[in-house]
Amino acid sequence: MKISNRLKFLMQLSKTQSTVSRKLSGQGLSFGDLAVLYAISQAQEGKIRRIDLAEQVGLTASGVTRLLIPLEKIGIIKRQAHERDARVSFTLLTHAGKELLEDSLKWAEMKCEDLIPEDQAKKIDQASLLLESMSK
Repeated sequence: MKISNRLKFLMQLSKTQSTVSRKLSGQGLSFGDLAVLYAISQAQEGKIRRIDLAEQVGLTASGVTRLLIPLEKIGIIKRQAHERDARVSFTLLTHAGKELLEDSLKWAEMKCEDLIPEDQAKKIDQASLLLESMSK
């Protein structure tokens, strides 16, 4: 059966995501953990609501909660109650979390050089625009 180039692309994208996750998991973090910690670090004032974090990384709120529980248990992130709304809490990186993120980003950057050869890196901006438009 013949399929469209679009569907082939999405199938390849899924396969590539699995490969990237496997190759960029290290330093005690999964690639998903790394993405979540990075999103927290980029949030205004270094803290973010879980629902906003879920939106940033493309997970459900419950998916983010399941991912954060072990990180909180080992002291990488912590919760902070909202000053005026007891139903809302923020997620922040601990000092240990910031150090782990910094080390892990350096390690992941080195791995990226292996995954994306320099002659292909020129195509990243165009591919990023396509991926960004798909995730809206």
